Parts: sequence; C-alpha cells; structure tokens
Amino acid sequence: MTETGFEKVPARDRKRFPGISSRAYEHPADRSALVALRKLSGFDTVFKALSGLLPERSLRLLFLSDSVRVGETQFPHLYEMLRDACYILDLEKVPQMYVQQDPKPNAMCIGLDEPIIVVTTGLVELLDEEEMRAVVGHEVGHALSGHAVYRTVLLFLTSLALKVAWIPLGNVAITAIVTALREWFRKSELSADRAGLLVGQDVHASMRGLMKIAGGNHLHEMNVDAFLAQAEEYEAGGDLRDSVLKILNMLPRTHPFTTVRAAELKKWSENRDFQRIMDGHYPRRDEDKDTSVTDSFRQSAAHYADSVRTSKDPLMKLVGDIAGGAGDLGGKLRDKFTGAGTGSGGGPEGKGGATEQG
Repeated sequence: MTETGFEKVPARDRKRFPGISSRAYEHPADRSALVALRKLSGFDTVFKALSGLLPERSLRLLFLSDSVRVGETQFPHLYEMLRDACYILDLEKVPQMYVQQDPKPNAMCIGLDEPIIVVTTGLVELLDEEEMRAVVGHEVGHALSGHAVYRTVLLFLTSLALKVAWIPLGNVAITAIVTALREWFRKSELSADRAGLLVGQDVHASMRGLMKIAGGNHLHEMNVDAFLAQAEEYEAGGDLRDSVLKILNMLPRTHPFTTVRAAELKKWSENRDFQRIMDGHYPRRDEDKDTSVTDSFRQSAAHYADSVRTSKDPLMKLVGDIAGGAGDLGGKLRDKFTGAGTGSGGGPEGKGGATEQG
C-alpha cells in the first residue's frame, strides 16, 4: 500500500464518505469556540511566532526513537484500522501513528505540518476492536478538521506556563491563551467523537469505549443506560453553587467529562443530521471555500441559544430566565445563593426550584 492509496477496502461493509468536509460532523460549539479563540487579544501574534519555533522535527524524532510506529509489521491490526478510518473519511494521506508505553488510556493527534497520531498502551489494552476503531476514527477526525495544529500549541504553552510560573505575572498572558485553548479543545473533542462514530458506525461500541475510559475494563459491572443517566443527573442536579463548581472543575481539563461526551454522542446519533450523512447527504470539501462565515456564526449562536433554552443546569436555566425578561440578574442571583424564595409560596421560585430537585 502507498501512503496515499488504498489497495484494500475495509473488511466489514461500512459506508464511505467521499470528499466529506469536516463541517459535516463538527459540533457548533467547536466552530464558535475556535472563532472566539482567534479573536483573543494576542493569540494571532503568539500563534504565528510559535508556528516557526515549535520543535516539530524534534517531536517526530522523539516518537520515532522511543515509541513503536504502527505499520504492516508492527501493530498491524491498528494499521488496518487507521487505513480503514482514512478510507471512510477520505483523508488523502494516512498519518503516521505511534504506540507509546503509558498505562493511562489516552490518544492524541498533534503536529503542525503533518499530523501524528499517538495512542498509549493503556488504551490499546483496554479497548476491543470495535471500540478502538471508534478511537482511531476520532483521531483521524481531528486530523481532517485541522485540530492537530492547535493541540500542539496547547501542549507547548501548557509546558511553558509551568516553566515561567515562578516569574511574577510572567504567565498571565500565557494562562489566558491556554484557558481559551482548553475551552476550544474540549469542544473539538465532541466533534472528533462524531467522526469516530462515522468511522466505526457502531454507537454501542462508542458508548462502551467511553464507559471503559471512565470505569475500566469491567463492562459486566456497567450499564449504558445507567451511565447516560449519570450525565442527566450531572447536568440537572444541585443548585446554582453546583453550577459554579462544575465550571471550576472543568477549567483545567482538556477533555469534557466522559458521561457528558457519551450523552452528546448518543443525542447526535439519534439526530436527523447524522442520518443524512449516513444516507450520503453531507457538505463536501470542495465547497468549503464557498462557506459563509455568517452562516457558521448563525448556526453556532442558534446552538447556544437552544442549549440554554433546553438545559436543566440551574445556572443555564437562570440565564434563560433573564434572557427572557423573567427578572433582574442581581435579585435572582441573590435569591438562588441565599435560598430566598424557595419556600412554598406562589412565586416561580416556590415551584420545584433546583434545590428541591436535589
């Protein structure tokens, strides 16, 4: 096989998506977060500077010298999955892939000029074939979307922030950009999860993989419905203080919480947009240049508005009430935190407030 050709087709009969654009599976929050990131003061300057300074050649040599490169004679089953994923998503060039010794289950797609996919031994040993196929498709989705570039910058800046943390105010600007990059990357993971489903075309395998990442190789002790119920409880439970704690817990993470990812993917798999892609109706790469930026903004705005409207999170419900003119922000925040208005009175706070749901 050549690096750009596919002499063999996938063993299992899966649908292929010739010329598919990443816009077909990108989560609206991914696009909008990336737009917000690019508007961050100083980001363009930092990004352009780092693009020329990042030691990508050194990075490639590191993996070449201290990891196992996947190929026809090393981890051939992973190599076949990689070729399969690139075939299905019509990625012209197959990225290099490495297996790195690390007991923690993880995978990443990095690189500036050409993406590199890295999976850990912990992940390879944890997942079965179909679950691993979804993960490989996830990383190929990152490559197709161009996420590898920003992930590489995030890794470098995170390391840099730690090195200059002892300098007074030395890492303030870096921290701001790292925070914005993490926010974007969490959203990009939702997009890549969708790409993984398009490659694996088995939502149950995707769900199993996420459950294993959360709870280990004990499927006989776990249940998909109960796992998804956790996501529902996480979103709707507690009061406004819990909403704030959720935000604080999320800030240092590069990935969304696993139950949330599972719930998001399950919802998308049942959406007509997913079925349209499976039926062959999807945006093509050759149409990307004609894509309206305004339309992308509009779709992202509509997604966030719908998220706020349908969310069961106490903070999001409060935002929705305020946006709808239900009351003033100061008064509602005070009432939520102090518990005022949560009695059995006839006001809106007396009808099943968030604290009563807990």
